[in-house]
Amino acid sequence: MKRVLVSGGSSEIGAAICRQLARSDWQVIVHAHTHAERAAALAEEIGGRSLCFDLRNATAAAAALDGLLAQGTIQGVVHNAGTHDDAPLAGMSARQWHGVIDVSLHGFYHLLQPLLLPMLRTRWGRIVSLSSVSAMLGNRGQVNYAAAKAALHGATRALALEVASRGVTVNAVAPGIIATPTSAGVFGPEQIARLVPLSRDGTPEEVADLVGFLMSEKAGYITGQVIPVNGGMT
Repeated sequence: MKRVLVSGGSSEIGAAICRQLARSDWQVIVHAHTHAERAAALAEEIGGRSLCFDLRNATAAAAALDGLLAQGTIQGVVHNAGTHDDAPLAGMSARQWHGVIDVSLHGFYHLLQPLLLPMLRTRWGRIVSLSSVSAMLGNRGQVNYAAAKAALHGATRALALEVASRGVTVNAVAPGIIATPTSAGVFGPEQIARLVPLSRDGTPEEVADLVGFLMSEKAGYITGQVIPVNGGMT
């Protein structure tokens, strides 16, 4: 059974992804930082395991991943971890800027760099990062978040070229307005109807279904792509 590490796996979208991958016969490692108890409960539910460390901390990440690799190669990575800290750029603090960049972008490096060579040696692998509609369309008050997620698009395309010859695919999924407790406090029904051609928000499971497909054998000819799941937002 192939092993997959899902960063931010205790979030609503992360949990849906973990459940989907477990149903697809992956052995799922649920990563968390601040919600260790939720990650542990989810891991128990799906028959996986949990792993807790701070993606922003290179030393902590390397130590945790070295321990994971000692038990076998990781052939799947879903970089779902991310954070918001919204403010207009003119009033955005350095802490807000770096905090968001550190999790999404530097976390991508801290997560993948130690796992990549062992994955390449198996000549098969799947890597998916979670981006956002904000990276594709922009959003007021989210210059930091949009920049971090847009950087993942470039990293996705470049890494896809580096690893294609070893049977490893690299893609990104860019959700739009997804029904989570976070979005519920921001987007009301009228605003969603105005912004989304399908006139509804998406579900974590709809995002997870696409991630599950990209992580499967059936998606072996798809790489270097950023695929939106946003109900037609343009």
